[in-house]
Amino acid sequence: MSRHIFVTGGVVSSLGKGLTAASLGCLLENCGLRVRMQKLDPYINVDPGTMNPYQHGEVYVLNDGSEMDLDLGHYERFTHAPLTADCNYTTGKIYSSVIAKERAGEYLGQTVQVIPHITDEIKAGIERLSGPDVDVVITEIGGTVGDIESLPFLEAIRQYSLEQPPQTCLFIHLTLLVHLAASGELKTKPTQQSVGKLREIGIQPDVLVCRTEHPMTEEMRRKISLFCNVRPERVIEEQDVAHSIYELPLMLEREGMSRIIGQALGLELPAPDLSAWERIVDVVRTTEREIDVAVVGKYIGLNDAYKSIYEALAHAGIANGVKIKLHKLSSDDLAADNVAERLGGMHGICVPGGFGGRGIEGKVLAAQWARENNIPYFGLCYGLHMAVIELARNVCGLQGANSQEIDPDTPHPVICLIDEQQKITRKGGTMRLGAQSCQLSQGFARDAYGEDNVSERHRHRYEFNNDYREQLSAAGMAFTGINTEKDLVEIVEIPGHRWFVAVQFHPEFTSKPTRPNPLFRDFVKASMGVDHTSSGGASPGKARRPASHAGREHGAADS
Repeated sequence: MSRHIFVTGGVVSSLGKGLTAASLGCLLENCGLRVRMQKLDPYINVDPGTMNPYQHGEVYVLNDGSEMDLDLGHYERFTHAPLTADCNYTTGKIYSSVIAKERAGEYLGQTVQVIPHITDEIKAGIERLSGPDVDVVITEIGGTVGDIESLPFLEAIRQYSLEQPPQTCLFIHLTLLVHLAASGELKTKPTQQSVGKLREIGIQPDVLVCRTEHPMTEEMRRKISLFCNVRPERVIEEQDVAHSIYELPLMLEREGMSRIIGQALGLELPAPDLSAWERIVDVVRTTEREIDVAVVGKYIGLNDAYKSIYEALAHAGIANGVKIKLHKLSSDDLAADNVAERLGGMHGICVPGGFGGRGIEGKVLAAQWARENNIPYFGLCYGLHMAVIELARNVCGLQGANSQEIDPDTPHPVICLIDEQQKITRKGGTMRLGAQSCQLSQGFARDAYGEDNVSERHRHRYEFNNDYREQLSAAGMAFTGINTEKDLVEIVEIPGHRWFVAVQFHPEFTSKPTRPNPLFRDFVKASMGVDHTSSGGASPGKARRPASHAGREHGAADS
C-alpha cells in the first residue's frame, strides 16, 4: 500500500515548500523507496501556461507536454520520480473536470457542491499516483494556510487521511521563525498561529519544519512542541543553506528526517545513501575558479522566471569544477552604446526563451556581440530566433529581417509560425509542447551529446523559416539538428566559432545536479577557455562573416 506525505506551508509564501518536498523525495529514494511527487495549486488557471512569468515564474514542461508549476522542476532535479500530467492539479483543472462531468450527466439529480464533489475530485487526483509500484506519494499543497482558495485542498487531504488505514498518511507543515533584528530574537508566535489555523481545519501536523535564518535553541524547540502539539524530536530546523540548495537533503537528514518518516509511516528504512549529494556540496563549497556568464532576458527582475536555466548552469559549473557568476542583464537595457561595457567581460552569453517584441533588440545585440567577439553563445528557444535574425540582418544583408511573432509584415520572415499552428486561436496548452526528437549532424551539439538522435522538451509556436536555410547556410550558419518527421530546424551553430549553439528546445528542463545537460556542460566548458587579457573583439555593427564549416577547429570547445 502506498503511503502519503502531505506538505503544507504557513506564515508566508515562498518559504520553499517545493524544495523541502523535493528533498524529502531525495531522502526516501536514497533509502531505497519508490517515490512519486505531486503539487496541488489553488489558483483558478487550468495550468500556468498562460501566466506572466513575473507573476508565477517559469512554466516547467514535462515530456508529455504538460505545462506545470516550477516546483515540479525541483522534483525532477532532486529525484527520479516520473512526472506526468497527474502530478499538478489546480483549482481550474479540478473545477473543469467536475463541470465537464456535470454537463455529461454524471451527477444527475445531485446538487454539485464543494463537498463532496470538488473534494472527491481532488482525492481522486491524489489516488491516481498510488499503486503497487509506489511506496510513497509526496503531495505539496500550494499557497499558505489561511488562504481562502486553499481550503478545498486542505479539506480534501484531511478527508483522505481519515479514509486510509493507520500509519499511511503523514502531515509535514513548513513554517517560518521570524527574526526581529532590533531585539535579535527569533519569534515562534507566527508558527503557533499557523499551526492553530491548520488545526482549526482539522489537520494536526505530525512534523514541523521551521525555516530560520538563525539557529533555534533547544528551549525554543520545546516551546514550539508544547504550543503546537508536536513531539520535540519532530520539530525540525531548516536553516538557510550556506552554499547551495543541494545541501537541503543533507540538512534534513542531520535532523533525523528519514528516521522520523520511517517511524511515522511504519517503514523499516535504512540510512539514506547521500554520498552523491555530499560530493556535489563539497565541489560547490571548495571550488575557487569563477567565470562570468551573462543571461540576457526580459524577465530578469524575477529570479524564478529563469529558475531552471540558472540551476542548469550551476549543474554545469559543478561538472566542470567552476563557479558560475551570473550576470542577469535586462535585454530592455542593452543598446549599441553600452553593449561593450555590459558584455565585454563575459566568458559566456546565454539568451533564454520568451515571447513578444519587448526587449528583443537587446537580445539580438547579445547574439551579435557573442558572434563577432568569439564569446561562447547559448541560445534557448527565443535565443535561436535572435541568433537567426542577427545573422540574417548583419551578414546576409536582409534588412528588416525579423520573426513574424514580432513583425507580421517583415519583408524577411526568417522566423515564422509553424504550419500546424496556423489555425489555432486558443492560448492554453496549444503550443508545440513536450519531448520531440532531433537528428544531429556534425557539430558542437553532436559532440556534447555523443549520439545521433536526442529528445528534448519544447514550448513554442514559431520556427525557423526553411525558405531561408540555403541563404543563411551560405553565410556560415550550420543547421546541425533537425526534426526529420516535420523537417523543422532544431539546432543552429556557427562553425569556426569558439562555441556558438542555439536550440529550439529547452535543455534546461532535463538537467540535474547529478547529471547536467550535455549542452550546458559544454557551454560552460567552452566559456572556461575565454581569456579576456589576450582576445580582441570587433564592435557591434562591424559584421564579421563566420568561418565556413570546413574551417571549424574541433578543439575549440575543449580549450
